[in-house]
Amino acid sequence: MHYANPPPPYTLPRPVGALLSRLPAFPGSVLLAAAINAVLASQLPQDVRDILRGKRIAIRVRDAGLRFDFRWDGRRFAPHARQAEPELIISANAQDFLLLAQRRQDPDTLFFNRRLVMEGDTELGLVVKNALDALEIPVFDPAQWAPHAVLQRRAPALARRLPPLPDLPLPAFLRPPQP
Repeated sequence: MHYANPPPPYTLPRPVGALLSRLPAFPGSVLLAAAINAVLASQLPQDVRDILRGKRIAIRVRDAGLRFDFRWDGRRFAPHARQAEPELIISANAQDFLLLAQRRQDPDTLFFNRRLVMEGDTELGLVVKNALDALEIPVFDPAQWAPHAVLQRRAPALARRLPPLPDLPLPAFLRPPQP
């Protein structure tokens, strides 16, 4: 894994977090479960799949006031509406989750600095953490999801006919590290 020097800790401004916290939770859980399935599900070893079966997990983005609930149904991660308390809640600020996805921060460092918190079933938390550490996960690059980049991948003929879109600067905490 490659851990570059991470930027200083960043917390979303309260008005932004308050606005985001008003978003409905279930559509976000659907999107997160789909993303996790696309990136992780096929790589999970059978013993991890067995341990995860039926377990409810929540990802809580503290500064955004968001929570995404899902479970492993034996074949894939499936979203579920918030009902009973999940077996495991993983909490961090938006920037810290992004730094983890970009491989710019070590999960153990965030954990020991209390920026990444796991609550609930400790054994399940260790299984999840160790499984993630062992997987080859692609590095998340926000530039891949810029409108022009998505259009290039999904509709290259249309992208060629459109005028170039201006590049908008990314905030420092979203930028990939410079070599």
